[in-house]
Amino acid sequence: MATASVAFKSREDHRKQMELEEARKAGLAPAEVDEDGKEINPHIPQYMSSAPWYLNAERPSLKHQRKWKSDPNYTKSWYDRGAKIFQADKYRKGACENCGAMSHTTKTCMERPRKLGAKWTSKNIAPDEKVETFELDYDGKRDRWNGYDAASYAHVIERYEARDEARKKYLKEQQLKKLEEKDNNENEDSDDDEDGLKVDEAKVDESKQMDFAKVEKRVRTTGGGSTGTVRNLRIREDTAKYLLNLDVNSAHYDPKTRSMREDPLPDMDPNEKFYAGDNQNRVSGQALEFKQLNIHAWEAYDKGNDVHMQAAPSQAELLFKNYKINKEKLKSKVKETVLEKYGNAADEEVLPRELLLGQSEREVEYDRAGRIIKGQEMALPKSKYEEDVFINNHTAVWGSWWKDHQWGYKCCKQFVRNSYCTGAAGIEAAEAAADLMKANIARKEASEDVIAPTEEKQLATWGTEIPDDLVLDQTKLAEALKKEDKRRREEKDERKRKYNVKWNDEVTAEDMEAYRMKKVHHDDPMKDFLN
Repeated sequence: MATASVAFKSREDHRKQMELEEARKAGLAPAEVDEDGKEINPHIPQYMSSAPWYLNAERPSLKHQRKWKSDPNYTKSWYDRGAKIFQADKYRKGACENCGAMSHTTKTCMERPRKLGAKWTSKNIAPDEKVETFELDYDGKRDRWNGYDAASYAHVIERYEARDEARKKYLKEQQLKKLEEKDNNENEDSDDDEDGLKVDEAKVDESKQMDFAKVEKRVRTTGGGSTGTVRNLRIREDTAKYLLNLDVNSAHYDPKTRSMREDPLPDMDPNEKFYAGDNQNRVSGQALEFKQLNIHAWEAYDKGNDVHMQAAPSQAELLFKNYKINKEKLKSKVKETVLEKYGNAADEEVLPRELLLGQSEREVEYDRAGRIIKGQEMALPKSKYEEDVFINNHTAVWGSWWKDHQWGYKCCKQFVRNSYCTGAAGIEAAEAAADLMKANIARKEASEDVIAPTEEKQLATWGTEIPDDLVLDQTKLAEALKKEDKRRREEKDERKRKYNVKWNDEVTAEDMEAYRMKKVHHDDPMKDFLN
């Protein structure tokens, strides 16, 4: 909130002005009049440009705001940490049963639980803590540094400074010791004054020994902290990257990270500009090698290799190095194989000078118009394949005949590439074979049209087909029927079975027929009428 700045010559003038304003507010002094003769409202400050319409005031003020004055009831003090107010000699009712303090309860006691609390021993009564309650304003409640004492960090700085001093002293003693040992080992004929001078120089020139006096900027730490590195620094005389192109639609600049990934001047000559965006650093130098290393690690892991870039970076880098070596070896081996098979045109003999310049001994005759009369015969183009070469007694080349989407020889009409030419006799034999095949196909199609009658065969009871020439002996069949009846009666009554039963596992056709005739079909509706 802005305040009026009025200059007073002395404290007395300021006091008189304040008394006059208080008298005007109470109506004991005449109102103040401006240059136009209008009365000035003392309740409206004179430093506001305009006032709300509902105040009916010609002068601006801040009265319409909710809290245009700070509340004097608010405090800016903080808790007195660790302060004690009173220590009793015996236990008091309502105090903590563990330590005996009145400022907290047993449940909220921070002291170690005693074997016997102060309530029962009345010994070692803890002092009462100082309990304070503050009424903070809006800013006071949200001030994270409220109550912080900067002097409490002094002991940390003293500890670090003492360590630095001890380090400097130790390094200085070590260097002086090395110089003295070096001087003692040198030739005894050397000048003693020179040795003393070296020691004196080592004692005096402390700024050049082991970076004793090196001042490093402390960044990103509270109260200085440990030394760190400042990233993305530039020379102060250089133009800032966000000032290279003032167009609002140009490359975006992030002020938090001080990064501009895109090129701010894409249309500028690359040879004249010194900054092409932060992405230029990602596709060049060691950043590109690191990217390739990560990609190789991912691909190797997908193929089953146990490699991880973050867990074992040295292993991943070694595998990538071996991979590049093996890849170069393979490329060189393939190149040598190709050169060995096809040769190298670059290493062949140089063409004669006459051919390079178009000079030859061939005689060419021209007429007056420049047309060639003699000496320029048309040269037939030659193919790299063999032409007019007949094999296996053929009189035509392969591919001179085409039929049914197949290439063949025209002389014998064969489709086999390495076949022997049979001439006209082979053509006649091929045609006869084709006619015979067509006749066989037609006869087969005609026979398939007539459906042959199928014979139904009676299945035997035991699961096989009954032969057509099977003749059953009626006498054996009768005996088999009796035997089957006897077996069924024994199955119904086990007492009729004799002790020494002889079992014959040979089954004849009559036995199977008797079993089939005596077998009861439960699904047969006439089963009850069977004997």
